[in-house]
Amino acid sequence: MKVHRDLANLPAFKKAVVTIGTFDGVHLGHTQIIQQLKEEANHIGGETVIITFHPHPRSVVGDTVSVKLITTPEEKIALLQSHQIDHLVIVPFNEQFSKLSADEYVTEFLHKKFNPHTLIIGYDHKFGNGRKGDYKLLEAYGQKLGFAVKEISEQVLNEIVISSTQIRKALLHSDIATANKLLGYPYTFEGKVIEGDKIGRTIGYPTANLQILNEDKLVPGDGIYAVTVHRSSQMVHSNGSSINHQPSAIHLSGMMYIGSRPVVNGKRRVVEVNIFDFDADIYGENLRVYVHHYIRGDMKLDGLEALKQQLADDKIETQKLLANS
Repeated sequence: MKVHRDLANLPAFKKAVVTIGTFDGVHLGHTQIIQQLKEEANHIGGETVIITFHPHPRSVVGDTVSVKLITTPEEKIALLQSHQIDHLVIVPFNEQFSKLSADEYVTEFLHKKFNPHTLIIGYDHKFGNGRKGDYKLLEAYGQKLGFAVKEISEQVLNEIVISSTQIRKALLHSDIATANKLLGYPYTFEGKVIEGDKIGRTIGYPTANLQILNEDKLVPGDGIYAVTVHRSSQMVHSNGSSINHQPSAIHLSGMMYIGSRPVVNGKRRVVEVNIFDFDADIYGENLRVYVHHYIRGDMKLDGLEALKQQLADDKIETQKLLANS
């Protein structure tokens, strides 16, 4: 898959079959669109092209608070790579782009930049300044400029919207089972190992304190989770030229804590991972964490000794769940 970020230097696509969307999560609902895209491209001997945006359009127009992402741009690249898409175009979404009229969006952006053979789009797709462009406008321009417009069914679109909403809600409420089922893979994030208070090592459970690399990444709700960890400084190259979704590091098991550490009267929310059977200096390294199971919620315990006993129980439960995964 080729990744393009510069709209001024796009290639001449071959019979481009194009779809447009945020594809946040690249979850099971999205796979139906991807399959439709690939089938159409195979039928005409064309190339699949997905157009997406960064940052999320809602963070530029509309919402004042940045949108929390299920997948970062790098994670999205890796997931779409696994679906064998030919081209991914990441459009820098800014105020200037948002002010394109609906007509300019079709003529100056879609037609001139992509020259699509077929556009696969939702019946309710809105575009252009004020979201004045719609499916009927695309059909009219398609007849004039020579591209076909095919509809993504209402059922599939509803499934995507519902799935995305459910995934975000599930993650925020620590329902990792529902989130992973809808995603079709374990929820994952990447963090840099930073200095912590080193309380865990005093009771036999040293933790890697993680600073989430992308501040827009959605962090699951508080609690203890069964996780696997890969040591990896980077999942994909920034230019998208060489993508390695699976880091080459050893697969490590552990349990993760997210919360404000009420046992020690913590004042800030932290993300910590206790990696089983592991003893190495990894300060400054990046860890990719795959979240498999929810163990329990955060709780106030009576001192460090009680915490030590609870962590021993958590470890047993974590190892049992990971062994059965």
